[in-house]
Amino acid sequence: MDSVTGIQPPEPVVRRNSWLKVLSTAAIFYTLLLVALLLTDNSNLFPSLVMVGSFMVPVAYVAFFYERRHLSLLTMPTISMTFVYGGLLGIIAAALLEPFFISQLNLGAILRIGFIEEFAKILGVLVIARSRRHDSEMDGLILGAAAGMGFAALESSGYAFTIFLKSHGSVSIVVVVTLIRGLLSPLGHGTWTAILASVLFRESRNGHFRINLQVIEAYLLVSILHALWDGMALVLTTVFNLGLGVLISDGVIGIVGLAVLWLRWQEAVRLQTVLPPETEDI
Repeated sequence: MDSVTGIQPPEPVVRRNSWLKVLSTAAIFYTLLLVALLLTDNSNLFPSLVMVGSFMVPVAYVAFFYERRHLSLLTMPTISMTFVYGGLLGIIAAALLEPFFISQLNLGAILRIGFIEEFAKILGVLVIARSRRHDSEMDGLILGAAAGMGFAALESSGYAFTIFLKSHGSVSIVVVVTLIRGLLSPLGHGTWTAILASVLFRESRNGHFRINLQVIEAYLLVSILHALWDGMALVLTTVFNLGLGVLISDGVIGIVGLAVLWLRWQEAVRLQTVLPPETEDI
């Protein structure tokens, strides 16, 4: 209430389901870009088509968590920077580290890829939070989701470009792969990094990250989920066709990851309610 006028100021308007607007708007522009590309055969439109297709679901996923951040004091600029840092640092670190540990693709290499990429993605979160308060599990969960989805979006863009070259310029194949990777992205990178970052933030003490047993267990869990995501499809394709094998493996691993993330989210909400955040923003 205003001490001078005695009038209660209006409550701030909280927009819900804005992530649907983000997703639907991006889907409309993606469709328009695809139609324009097919009608005009203008190759200048192709990078825009890939970018929108790769980023629309990851950005909507982060928006979903942002508008449900409960008592978190995170701002959109901070989350956006984490999306960028998580994506770029993750892609660069994974590209530099994987050649040292992987010589040929087999089940052991797939496991190592999981450990490397889950380590690479968390780097963006560490950079953003290095000099700021980071003791809120909710903050860690949201920043982890942003970093993981930044990685997923850039990785999908890279896959789209590689497939375009290998398919000798097949737009249809690129469209299918981009859409499938976009739709599946909430089950993978964003969820795994959100799980790890939430535990990392929860275990922080006095403004310092701690690598204790709980953090190590979370890292092992998400790395194994990542490896199973990549490896189980290869095993199942020996029994089923490629499409069904991928659907079954990614569906099962995705459900497990989301279930763990839901538990982390429930705990984060409870902790935010019991121990509301300080006025300092992250």
